[in-house]
Order: sequence, then C-alpha cells, then structure tokens
Amino acid sequence: QVQLVESGGGLVQAGGSLRLSCAASGTIFRQNTMGWYRQAPGKQRDLVATITSNNRVNYADSVKGRFFISRDNARNTVYLQMNSLKPEDTAVYYCNLDFGISYGGDYWGQGTQVTVSS
Repeated sequence: QVQLVESGGGLVQAGGSLRLSCAASGTIFRQNTMGWYRQAPGKQRDLVATITSNNRVNYADSVKGRFFISRDNARNTVYLQMNSLKPEDTAVYYCNLDFGISYGGDYWGQGTQVTVSS
C-alpha cells in the first residue's frame, strides 16, 4: 500500500509564492511518475505538472514559467514551487504517484488547499 501526504498549502496574496511538498510511503517502485493536479470548485481535476523518476518534467501551459516541480528520490518526495501566484490558481492541489498499470496503477493524496487573494 502507498500513502501520500501533502503539505504547504495556504492563503497567499496575488504575486506571492508557495511551496507544496508530497511525501510517499509504503512500497515504492523505483520507476514512477510523480505529479500535481488541481481542482477548482465546480471544475474537473487538471494536470499542473509531472516529473518522472529520471527527472523528465511536463507542465500545464497555464503554469509554465511560474511553477517548478522537483523531486528527491531518496526521500520519495515531490515538490511544487509556485511563484507569481494568481487568483485563478486557487484550487485544491492533489499529489499523484503513478507506477503505470503493470505495477499497480496510481495513488492520490488527500489534497491541500491553495487560495490566492486578489
């Protein structure tokens, strides 16, 4: 079993920064993709950024140049540095750990609220 614990959300003014962390525990296969998704009220859950175990990254267009994803494989932890935050970044942010279908699928964290005031 895998557990993901997120931290770092909160309330920030527009233009500010926040750093999210997500620590994974349990049986962690070395080859995996970790990522962040977000869901605003009344909207679907959307990809924010992902990073593979060999540090290949992918970003949603809306966050490119403002958000930066990184990981510490020794700690099974993924980070999301969010800069120049905008009110439209307000959402619940979810951590995801994906092993692929052949190795058990993916897992989600409980979510952390990020609120950006104008």
